[in-house]
Amino acid sequence: MKLILKRFLKGLVGLIAIFFIVLGIRWLIDPSASAIGLGLAPQVGLGLSSQIGDLSAFFLVTGLGILFGLASGDRLWYYPPVMLLLAAAIGRTIAWLFHDAAFAPLLIAFEIGVGLLLLLASKTLPEQQ
Repeated sequence: MKLILKRFLKGLVGLIAIFFIVLGIRWLIDPSASAIGLGLAPQVGLGLSSQIGDLSAFFLVTGLGILFGLASGDRLWYYPPVMLLLAAAIGRTIAWLFHDAAFAPLLIAFEIGVGLLLLLASKTLPEQQ
C-alpha cells in the first residue's frame, strides 16, 4: 500500500511539473494568451519584456525544479519551487490587503496546496539526503 501511495504521489508531482513547464513555455510562445489567462492585460515594450521574462522564469524554474527533484531523488530541488509558490501566495495576500487588488482565494489555495504537496514529496520521495 505504501508503495502505491508513493507512486501516486510521484505521478501527481510529475504532472504538476509538466503543468508548470507548459505554462512557462506558453509564456515564451504566446504571451498575450498567457497574460489574459492570468487576468493580466498584455503589455507592450518594456512591460511585455518583463511579463515574458519574469513569468516564464517563474513557471519554468518551478516546473524544472520539481522535475529535477523527481529525477535526481534529491530533496533540495523541491525547495525553490516551494518558496516561489508560497511567496506568490503571500504576495497575492499582501496585494489584496494593502493595494486594493482583487482577492484570489482559489489561486492562493492552489499555490499553498501545491507548495505543501511538494514539501510532502520532499520528505517522502527522495532516495538520498
